[in-house]
Amino acid sequence: MILSIANQKGGVGKTTTAQALYSGLVLKGFKVLAIDLDPQSNLSTALGADTADGTNTIFDVMSGKVQDIHSAIQQIGDGFILPSNILLSGAEREFVSKMKREELLISQLKNIAEEYDFIIIDTPPSLGILTINAFVASNKIIIPVGADAFSLQGVSQLADTIDTVKEFFPVTIGGILLTRYNNRTCLSQELTKVIENAAVQLNTKVFNSRIRASVSIQEAQAQQMNILDYANNSAQIDYKNFIEEFLKGLNDE
Repeated sequence: MILSIANQKGGVGKTTTAQALYSGLVLKGFKVLAIDLDPQSNLSTALGADTADGTNTIFDVMSGKVQDIHSAIQQIGDGFILPSNILLSGAEREFVSKMKREELLISQLKNIAEEYDFIIIDTPPSLGILTINAFVASNKIIIPVGADAFSLQGVSQLADTIDTVKEFFPVTIGGILLTRYNNRTCLSQELTKVIENAAVQLNTKVFNSRIRASVSIQEAQAQQMNILDYANNSAQIDYKNFIEEFLKGLNDE
């Protein structure tokens, strides 16, 4: 299964969610490949991948500079990652003239999809060619949404983009994940209701799991540690609950 973690709004825990889901599935014994499709390469850094100049990255794979995708995949512990670096920021310019430019990623993943139980794609906070490639390649899209006053900003536009992709490729919204949640505030509770109503309109669900706001997330990332390995904190518990809920949902389908 290929999953994209996407939201065009930054600061909603997109990369943290991708990292937590990746690490949680690896811990459960699944063979998992993470793909960093964000030029900021935060996921690559968080997982300890090599992103130095001269290293094969997802940009080299999609641009055709690397013929064998395996040569760009790095093993990190029991998992695998296809990293990015700043060169990916030139993707819009590099890919604009390519034939079937929205299928550059899926054309490569077709060669390796059966080698993994899950492929998790961390997308950039935009709706450009990289995100479109991720959607085309994915079976499901998970949308992290921050429980704040700007939580729904851009979600409808994101949904419109997904609907356009669905006309040609089989992809669905797997669910909306509430992040930065504080159940002690009226705002979080009110926004939850708004997001649940929006999910109905998008023909998807809001995961029951809520990722509570936690300073431990920033602390773990500053030390390049996985949130699931960092002490015993609320976000760690919440992400573990989310992973269980996610897997149960797959089994119930």
